[in-house]
Amino acid sequence: MAHQKKILISLLILILIISLTLFLSVSCASAKGVPKEITKYAKDWPIANKDYSNSRSSFDSKINSSNVSKLGIAWAFVIPGASEWGAAATNPLILGNTVYLQDLKSSVYAINFKTGALIWSKEYNLDNAGPTGPAIAGGKIFITKGHYEAAALDMKGNELWSVKLSDNENVGMDIQSTAFNGKFYVSTVPGVSNSNFYKGGSVGTLYALDENTGKITWSFDTVDSKDIWGNPTVNSGGGAWYPPAIDPKTSIMYWGIANPGPWPGTPEFPNGTSRPGANLYTNSIVALDTEKGSMLWYNQVLPHDLFDYDLQISPILATISINGSNHDIIIGAGKLGKVFGFDKSTGKTLWETKVGLHQNDELKELPAGTTKVSPGPLGGVETPMAYAEGVVYVPVINMTVEYTPTEFVGKSFDLGAATGELVAIDAATGKILWDKKIDQMVAGAATVVNDLVFTSTYNGQIYAFNRKTGDEIWSYQAPGGINGWPAVSGDTIIFPIGVGAKPVLLALSLGAAPVETVPVTTLPQGGTGKEFAQ
Repeated sequence: MAHQKKILISLLILILIISLTLFLSVSCASAKGVPKEITKYAKDWPIANKDYSNSRSSFDSKINSSNVSKLGIAWAFVIPGASEWGAAATNPLILGNTVYLQDLKSSVYAINFKTGALIWSKEYNLDNAGPTGPAIAGGKIFITKGHYEAAALDMKGNELWSVKLSDNENVGMDIQSTAFNGKFYVSTVPGVSNSNFYKGGSVGTLYALDENTGKITWSFDTVDSKDIWGNPTVNSGGGAWYPPAIDPKTSIMYWGIANPGPWPGTPEFPNGTSRPGANLYTNSIVALDTEKGSMLWYNQVLPHDLFDYDLQISPILATISINGSNHDIIIGAGKLGKVFGFDKSTGKTLWETKVGLHQNDELKELPAGTTKVSPGPLGGVETPMAYAEGVVYVPVINMTVEYTPTEFVGKSFDLGAATGELVAIDAATGKILWDKKIDQMVAGAATVVNDLVFTSTYNGQIYAFNRKTGDEIWSYQAPGGINGWPAVSGDTIIFPIGVGAKPVLLALSLGAAPVETVPVTTLPQGGTGKEFAQ
């Protein structure tokens, strides 16, 4: 009997060892390539959209519908640098007790999470149109620098290396970067400012750079034609504006690619006739191997785009239940005002849902004269979505503009006339669950915090909605406009208030100074924010 017990105990120990070994091997495999900073600070906001799946969802925060009304101003940090689109056009990162912010003069700031005090800064004073922002991995901070360079800093703000990625003055970078498996990923786009986007001969390229040296390890041309679809002096296009989704288990990354140009055409080549055909890989989602940059599949949702309708939003990776079984999907969207569910393995479209206002946007050819079109070139889904528990939350801009077959009618572009929506969509079916209308342009992305979903408008109104029903729970008028989005950690949500005369990074915390009245005033660097509260 005693002998049998010994054998049984030995078997149990052996099973335990095997199970533990398998668990550790699976854990290591799932974490392969993930920087230690991302793992250590996973409960904070260590990467552009919270995680590699781009969920923009925090369930580690203390903020919820029962206490959101107690949010107050903990501190405000003056953002020194602004370019043509304001001072901040993405979110900061939060890693422990430090907030990392890059403004639209390319300068980088490390800020104390508790007090808002400046720890250090690296100032470049180089314009960037945005979105732009840091990535952190391997004890380094990775950024885009001005229009043409990528750079790495140490954790004290000293530059370690810098590499120029474009020698074409009409090809620059406007992206918040990401890092994974020893590489830093960025993209160029065809333009550097409102004055020169989509000039002929400019195309976007995806790059993987060695984290330690900045050496290009691979690149991927988002235009599939060396002569830019037959007319390199006129045509342009592609590139990425937002970071990809990455699956660490498979080391596959998924990018949303921008549109072709010229749009809608030129006097010599109306309706995009300078670029016949589909114009791959614009308006597509592409799956790439992170190690070599080889393409596994693509899905182009809009061939031969006439209206600047990128599929630019960071894709979201999600696992959903369909008929009782789990299915891995990708959720993509862009300025065409549509949200898509794709099969993660093949890229096949599973569902397609229109959001916001649509008018004449599916024309294959514009008629003579002037045509009203919705959404406009800054309409549709312009800023990042969020995902939680089977639902995707989509910020929408409604904008109507005018086109002729040869030009975009600039005088029809009116940010003040634009409106917005926040739409909740069932990620399994594409069915709209609720749609909240907002009387201003929603430029502040979507961010889930427990049972709430936050968004904000270009005129600075911040909203928190019940994410199950869409009911408004709380709102707050910020002291400036917003075309960036928040990061969340613990009892604090941090918004970049980047538009207006006095841009600030504003930390709202539970139980801090009340926010009933917010006069616009000059704040000291690393101020307490009490200057806002009366």
